[in-house]
Amino acid sequence: MRGEERRQRAMLMVLNVEERIAPGHPLRRIKPLADAVLKELSPTFNRMYSTIGRPSIPPERLLKASLLMALYTVRSERMYCEQLDYNLLFRWFLDLELDEPSFEHSTFSANRARLLKHEVAGEFFFRVVERARAMGLLSSEHFTVDGTLIEAWASLKSFQRKDGPDGPTDGRSNPTVNFHGERRSNATHHSTTDPEAMLARKGKGKEARLCYSANALVENRNSLLIDFLVEPADGQAERRAALVMLQASLPGTRRITVSGDKGYDTRDFVTGCRALNVTPHAAQNHARPGGSALDARTTRHRGYALSQWVRKRIEEVFGWMKTIGGLRQTRYRGRDRVQMHAYLVAAAYNLIRIARLAPATG
Repeated sequence: MRGEERRQRAMLMVLNVEERIAPGHPLRRIKPLADAVLKELSPTFNRMYSTIGRPSIPPERLLKASLLMALYTVRSERMYCEQLDYNLLFRWFLDLELDEPSFEHSTFSANRARLLKHEVAGEFFFRVVERARAMGLLSSEHFTVDGTLIEAWASLKSFQRKDGPDGPTDGRSNPTVNFHGERRSNATHHSTTDPEAMLARKGKGKEARLCYSANALVENRNSLLIDFLVEPADGQAERRAALVMLQASLPGTRRITVSGDKGYDTRDFVTGCRALNVTPHAAQNHARPGGSALDARTTRHRGYALSQWVRKRIEEVFGWMKTIGGLRQTRYRGRDRVQMHAYLVAAAYNLIRIARLAPATG
């Protein structure tokens, strides 16, 4: 029988948001994990704010809002706050009542300085990693490092000479700039929009863009992120960041292995790894002057071949963070803000993986 449209709406209605969320929804497994980590950060939040004055938006909500933006590919904070007015799922995840007003997008900007000063995003990410370690989801012996480029929030038109403007423009807000035939490099030019961004390209024949270097350390059992470091895209960032992450995130005396692509097959990286009691399983680059830095003492073992097979999974991590997490091009300026954004996207990725893996380990 055909249903009829109701013309008169009910004046009063009782609605339980909990009942509107599907029992098997993925966020039902992610929410308790995020809430447990945020509860551990409560002492840090207490230090961030004064004990007097007008109450602010809870920092827990701001961090969970950032997770939702990564999980649902929300392009901007303004768009997220617009969706928060009518999206019941978002309100449920933030523990926001139906009649409670949503916050303005400027709240993110107003509180970002506090989050940066107390390094809250990094602490949140590493506590998520520790929770995964406590659940037995992390490998303690085999890891992978790799790097990728994140496009900066700056155009090539802003890449100008350090000693002065390139030349006259037409005076418009978006001027015509002709830099064809001009030699431009990071030594002589910098971006006036984001001075910390550097000109880089992914390979030979590729176009150069203003970028940051994003470097990941992943364990090989479940491809969970152990660390994620943003560095200037100066051509040596991948190897430099890899050694920093290995020393900071994997201290100990037990020997471990770390795999990587041909870019890590250098004398300095191999020597640095061995000084940290790490066996480097980098792909051999025989085309490099002087040949590969690895010999048969490392490559003859079956574990080396396994590392070369497993290390390619890290590209799936980068793929999710760029396409879903919105990290293909950062929406912030300055390396500190880009690092904060990267930690939150990395935490969102780990929470998804933990939520999927936890039932199997229980």
